[in-house]
Formats: sequence, C-alpha cells, structure tokens
Amino acid sequence: MSDPAKTRRHAERVRELVASLVREIKDPRLGMVTITDARITGDLREATVYYTVLGDVTEQAATQAALESAKGMLRSRVGHALGLRHSPSLAFVLDNVLDQAKEIDDLLAEARLRDQEVQRLAAGKQYAGDPDPYKSEDEDEDDEDAERVGAREDLG
Repeated sequence: MSDPAKTRRHAERVRELVASLVREIKDPRLGMVTITDARITGDLREATVYYTVLGDVTEQAATQAALESAKGMLRSRVGHALGLRHSPSLAFVLDNVLDQAKEIDDLLAEARLRDQEVQRLAAGKQYAGDPDPYKSEDEDEDDEDAERVGAREDLG
C-alpha cells in the first residue's frame, strides 16, 4: 500500500496525462471528449479514468470504442511518464455528471412548483383553533380576581 497523498498525486497526474494524450489520438470515432477525473488503486496497478463526451448516445459509444482501441498506447505512455515499475492498467468510464445535474435541476424545479401551489392554497386561510392558543398573563389575573370574589361570597 502506498501513501494516500502519493496515490492522489498519481491519480491527478494520470488525469493530466490522459487528457493531453487524448488529443494525439487520430481515431475518427473519437468525439469531443473531456477527461474529468482519474482514480488509481493503492497499489498503483489499476487506474479508472472518467470522461464526458459532447453528443448523443451514438457519439458516446463511438468515443468509448476509440478509447478502448487506444488503451494500449495510452497505458504505455502514461506508465513511461509516471516512471513506475508497473504501468497502471486503464479503464475508461463515462462520467454522467451532466445527466445527473440536469435530473437534480428538474427535481428542484418540480419542488419549487409544488411549494408555490401550497403557498397559493394557504393564502388567506386561518388556523382551525384560536389565533393565540396560549393563556396570557391578563387572563390569569382575571381568573385570580374571580376566585377571590367567589371566596368572599362563601365567607359572607
């Protein structure tokens, strides 16, 4: 096991290297790809590279195929640049952060509409009970005065 800080540094370096090397791939299937993140195991043997692709599902699939075919070249160049004893194997994973962000935005917009509907229904409504359900000090004094008067009448 290596140091977690060292692992993070290597992961960041893998991300930078793959991002710069992707531009050198001459595969026509490769779309507008952005390398978003890279993670590497503690033993520095396996690296997972996350990427996004501008386009639809067919362009994403074509880019996946292009990255898979260039995996050997990328692995050897990354391994040489890192200077490790063993070059880490590369696995490419489509990062769907944009889809998740859109889904969250849609859910927030729906919640906002529901809140507005609740506020519209609650406008001008009153609570079922008294406006002030708690006894005030004035009422307590009135009750004590009534008890004193009742006690005098009993005596007299």
